[in-house]
Amino acid sequence: MTASFPRAEVVIDLSAIRHNVALLASRAPGAQTMAVVKADGYGHGALEVGRAAVEGGATWLGTCSLDEALALRRAGIGCRLFSWLDTPEADFAPAVAEDIDVAVSSLDELARVADGARRARDFSGLSALSRVHLKIDTGLSRNGCPPAEWPALVKAAAAAKPLIDVVAIWSHLACADEPGHPSIDAQAKRFDEAYDIARAAGLNPMRHLANSAAVLTRPDLNFDLVRPGIAIYGLNPVPVAEDLRPAMTFKSSVVLTKRIAAGESVSYGHSWTAERDTTLALVPVGYADGVPRSLSGRMDVWLGGRRRPVAGRVCMDQLIVDCGDDEPALGSEVILFGRGGFGEPTAREWADKLGTIDYEIVTSMCRPRIHRTYLEAGS
Repeated sequence: MTASFPRAEVVIDLSAIRHNVALLASRAPGAQTMAVVKADGYGHGALEVGRAAVEGGATWLGTCSLDEALALRRAGIGCRLFSWLDTPEADFAPAVAEDIDVAVSSLDELARVADGARRARDFSGLSALSRVHLKIDTGLSRNGCPPAEWPALVKAAAAAKPLIDVVAIWSHLACADEPGHPSIDAQAKRFDEAYDIARAAGLNPMRHLANSAAVLTRPDLNFDLVRPGIAIYGLNPVPVAEDLRPAMTFKSSVVLTKRIAAGESVSYGHSWTAERDTTLALVPVGYADGVPRSLSGRMDVWLGGRRRPVAGRVCMDQLIVDCGDDEPALGSEVILFGRGGFGEPTAREWADKLGTIDYEIVTSMCRPRIHRTYLEAGS
């Protein structure tokens, strides 16, 4: 059998997903756990991650778009599903038909969700209603109902009960990844006030506010349901050590080696020149595969049991590694980033060098040429 040498591969450890979800659920006793799998599971694969998350103790899965939630339901995911951001043209009838909870942030959106429930009822002949989570903007100033419009929204939602079942109110924290930031308490206070207004309107909703960072640092904000996202993938959003296990490893392989003399330059622009005779290894991944060009001259890979620097500019389809006097065999594994357990680069290291967050790094691994492989414990 011919050996398989991946051009570009992300390996996802599903046992790490289960471990992380179980850890996060244990930090919110008494609350249900929603594992957020939007954006194709932050680049890890929404369906596979979703299944592993449920096995790890999640009772809900969260998505951004209704289409994402529908894909999970139609693939056999049976737990509660929640989607929270769609365009004005979205048809909410399938959400009712497939028993998917949706978010509402305005009177207009409430009317469109109610219309979806009405049409689903007319089509099925059953007593269909839409499960709604009303979102209050507590200070992120993104999605969510402004506080001044909140009383009207909850009153209208309560009056729409034959079509609308208000399951929860919710909001999103802006600075939970900065423990002690004053906005966290300010948002929690606004959330409490919004809950009191909803109760006064005759509603009895669940509450959910805590993201990954809040689950790890603010147990007082767990309420009825928590929504960890990045932490279920093993990436820690707070500056406190936690037993989170990164699930993704990004790999390629060596496809060519060559020896060059001192004074020879490498890649576009000749930004790197060999100071000594050296061996170069060609790796067939580049910025089309999620390796940022801006890491040129600033990144290492793990090859042959050690870190080695990338020489010259990262190209669209390839990069070049300086191997000194070593000559790796064709097909040798190259780790672009991984857990960091034996010295290899990590997604956080890439993010820190780029001035971004590791969320962006792993999510960008959803690329046409990247093959995704799933591992279980011991694989």
